[in-house]
Amino acid sequence: MTESALHIRSGNDTRDTLVGLLKAAADQLRLSVLRILRRDTFSVQELSQILDVSQPGMSHHLKILATAGLVTTRREGSTIFYRRAHTAREAELAELQEAILASADLLTLDAVAERQLALINEARAESSRAFFEEHAGEFRRQQEQIVDYSLYGPASAELLGGTQRGGALAVEVGPGEGGFLPELAKRYEGVIALDNASAMLDKSREAAAANGLNNIDFVLADTASAGIDEHSVDCAVINMVLHHVPSPADIVADAARWLKPGGVLSITDLCPHNQSWAKEACGDLWLGIDPDELTDWAAAAGLEEGPAVFLAQKNGFRVQLRQFLKP
Repeated sequence: MTESALHIRSGNDTRDTLVGLLKAAADQLRLSVLRILRRDTFSVQELSQILDVSQPGMSHHLKILATAGLVTTRREGSTIFYRRAHTAREAELAELQEAILASADLLTLDAVAERQLALINEARAESSRAFFEEHAGEFRRQQEQIVDYSLYGPASAELLGGTQRGGALAVEVGPGEGGFLPELAKRYEGVIALDNASAMLDKSREAAAANGLNNIDFVLADTASAGIDEHSVDCAVINMVLHHVPSPADIVADAARWLKPGGVLSITDLCPHNQSWAKEACGDLWLGIDPDELTDWAAAAGLEEGPAVFLAQKNGFRVQLRQFLKP
């Protein structure tokens, strides 16, 4: 094939992608879907509920968005979830794709859609909270089925020490049985242990007492209702929590708001996997967190990417240790 023929084919490919992008964006419902997927991931059934559209109709619109490269899919057990695509298929059209998504972000959902969206997130949150209230006594055994604290805890502490040696205030979201609290208590003047499950908060409180830690406040709330002031926190830690929460991007955004300039958000979580049994056995809402998606959430919250470490295990689960910095 000649060089000119290659150029023509490449041009035709870009033209087809351009047509697909413009077609996908030229529909009010599809723009609403892109708006809903701004910081979250939803199934066909959930999107149909939010926008009051039949599932076959929603599937049709999602196929157009996927063909255009605006959304991508991820299978979790028997359910397929949709999210925004991280990168454009054609580099020449990246700015156009970003402009389409930015324009979708300016849209306002109607009151019915907002309410349905809230109901779905409330149902997800209640499922997670109820699981940990019921199974708090089995937390360690359940967690060890996937990853033991001894694998990621010391590594996370070491990574944090290389970025920030201490400060006035740290917050740990979902401290579990309190394994990481001693690390924070010795580095920071004060620590907030935040959990929305009272049984789990009791576990971390017991661990702190056993270790003689007296600079920790235990708060029963979620990140949205915790009452933590903006720009008041030196370090926020979220260890093995995001795959349990209904909207991980919102947790990242809340933590980012707390941080002072120069503050650190330290996150440990599973990489994507296909072990669907973890949902029932361990209360997981998501089968891991996509590293690129996590980076996007942090960037949208105004954070810059910092050091990262990825740990492999013999059982096939991979763990990501990530840091994001507040400029």
